[in-house]
Amino acid sequence: MAGACSLQKPLAAPLLVVVELPDGELVETGKGTLAKGGMLSQILGGNWSVASFAPPDPKVFDGFTPYGVPELTVIDAPPAVADSMPAQGKLIAQAARNAGAKVIMLPHNDLGSSLAPLLACELNAAIYTEVIGFDVCEAGLKLKRQALGTRILESKIWNGEAPLVITVAIRTLSTVILRPIEYPAPKITKMSVSIDDLPKSPRIIERIPPDPQSVDVSEAEVIFCAGKGHDKAAFDQLVELTKLLNVTLGVTRPVYDFGWAGFERMVGQTGKAIAPRFYLGIGISGSMHHVGGIKDSRKIIAMNIDSKAPMFANSDEAIVADLKEVLPRLIKRVRAITGGA
Repeated sequence: MAGACSLQKPLAAPLLVVVELPDGELVETGKGTLAKGGMLSQILGGNWSVASFAPPDPKVFDGFTPYGVPELTVIDAPPAVADSMPAQGKLIAQAARNAGAKVIMLPHNDLGSSLAPLLACELNAAIYTEVIGFDVCEAGLKLKRQALGTRILESKIWNGEAPLVITVAIRTLSTVILRPIEYPAPKITKMSVSIDDLPKSPRIIERIPPDPQSVDVSEAEVIFCAGKGHDKAAFDQLVELTKLLNVTLGVTRPVYDFGWAGFERMVGQTGKAIAPRFYLGIGISGSMHHVGGIKDSRKIIAMNIDSKAPMFANSDEAIVADLKEVLPRLIKRVRAITGGA
């Protein structure tokens, strides 16, 4: 393990960034992956490029330009590839070879976490998952991730000898473009694949969307979180509201201590860190342990009867109101709109 890290010794390692286009769209995860790829390429000091499967509308690639993508490999494959992880792994591995990439980066979502080990096997590469940070040391690229929940910061150093596959933790991805420069459109190379080129392999036969009521809070897109401002009746109303809106329930430590929800629902540094698109905290004062676990949420809305609640200082929007008055009205309104029983 080397000593202090610096940017004075770049590895000059070419980077390939893999971007998923769900339903043919460049979504927030894809934008964040592009932004993170540009940052990593500067740290590595080498060329970088992007690989993506061909979408129905190629105009979606216009969204890549603001992130400074210099080269783009579009994998034009039969629809059956979408149902075969081994096939996708082989094709992306070939794209990496064609680009001369030494580092392959993916987001740590369902697709990225499934493809990373397949790519590592195809390329005989090292693999490191859920990376939250990277830097350059005299010994190579220093990669950091959290272990044992968020209690320990683990780091490893890649010396550049073998290829490296990494996945980046979703909560660290930001769509913000740090340097607003007008870049030229990326140079596009098409990689055509026929059905005969595909390996015989297991395939996905059905995709079942996650149930917001049971999904892990660390993976939820929308979370309504209950704090100690609730009594049991108000908490039951919030549970009902989450079911009517089909969103995920979270709780703070006091609510867990009351025994109203299991530990798996607890949000915060003593529970689970979260990074949803939308977080609504109701009746939460805003302890440092809770705020530390929600700070990566894209949008934070807080409601509390106390206008001086610390939670408000850490929120995008604040609502001063009595939850015992608001929740029944919300439920009535939602039932009227959704037709809920």
